[in-house]
Amino acid sequence: MAAAGLGPGEAAAAAQALSLPAEAFGNDPRVELAWAMKAHQHAQVYFNLISSVDPKFLNLTKVDDQIYEEFRRTFRDLKIDLLDPEELKSEPAKEKWRPFCLGFQGVVEDFNYGTLLRLDCQQGYTEENTIFATRIQFFAIEIARNREGWNSGVYSRARQLVAEEVSSG
Repeated sequence: MAAAGLGPGEAAAAAQALSLPAEAFGNDPRVELAWAMKAHQHAQVYFNLISSVDPKFLNLTKVDDQIYEEFRRTFRDLKIDLLDPEELKSEPAKEKWRPFCLGFQGVVEDFNYGTLLRLDCQQGYTEENTIFATRIQFFAIEIARNREGWNSGVYSRARQLVAEEVSSG
């Protein structure tokens, strides 16, 4: 993500604006760019994390157990290895997700912030493999992927690449 269109003062103002509710501003491109940069940075950090630490042992929040239990109670049959965007974005899906998400208001900081979520857990963040979701949706799905072993492939491939580099170097 390039921030070349923003000077330091503009970037700081846009970053400060992120603490305001979305209704406080319209479609300000500087704020949208700041949101996009923050979401992209979060995605990179998360992918690096699951590439370097066995995801089965990760805790993403202080309330991972609560998120996971409520997620699997509410979305028992949701296929999380390869997400269907309709399972997140369709009107029936939104009706189911809304109460789940609101249940974490005051429990998970910034629960409704925009976050990038991978559709196919075996792949990285690419334009084709990424969907915009709320932070609590991201946490719910990624905690489940970690606990159920779906993200282990990312970690295994990263370890394999390191082993190959060491043996060829």
